[in-house]
Amino acid sequence: MNSLFNELVCEHGNRLRRFVNRRIGNEADAADIAQQAFIEASNAYADFRGDSKLSTWLYGIALNLVRNYLSRAPEQRYNFVCESALTHHACLQPNPEQIAAQREIMEVLTSALESLPENMREILNLAGMENLSYEQIADILHVPMGTVRSRLSRARVALRLRMEEQGAVLPF
Repeated sequence: MNSLFNELVCEHGNRLRRFVNRRIGNEADAADIAQQAFIEASNAYADFRGDSKLSTWLYGIALNLVRNYLSRAPEQRYNFVCESALTHHACLQPNPEQIAAQREIMEVLTSALESLPENMREILNLAGMENLSYEQIADILHVPMGTVRSRLSRARVALRLRMEEQGAVLPF
């Protein structure tokens, strides 16, 4: 009998734990209930009539333990509400449509950046990606600060035009 239960535990242990967890939503308690199901099956094996498969009997024991757990822990029950209850809870994550739009803009931006001359890409990267001040950029490029301002302005205009040529609608 020990080898039979060892085989049963090896074959159904993880699945039984997931089965229980889907019903109660608490992984730690699900592991405890699954373990208890194996203990109760081991203790009651002499009463097993063989009317069903051993695994079906085991899952029945687990389901009874889940019912007992939920009846003793009403806070673990799922409280289903209608969709209107969610109207005042804004989702901070972008929806799939927004994610797709962001990806498209990023592809257009990358393509437009790559099509710019090296000196324009460099100044845009220093100002935009590295977030450096005009003074820092002037020191790095060894040019006056006025030159940095004019180059950055021309690079931004060129980037905007290239993006618009590729169909990007920019909100600014």
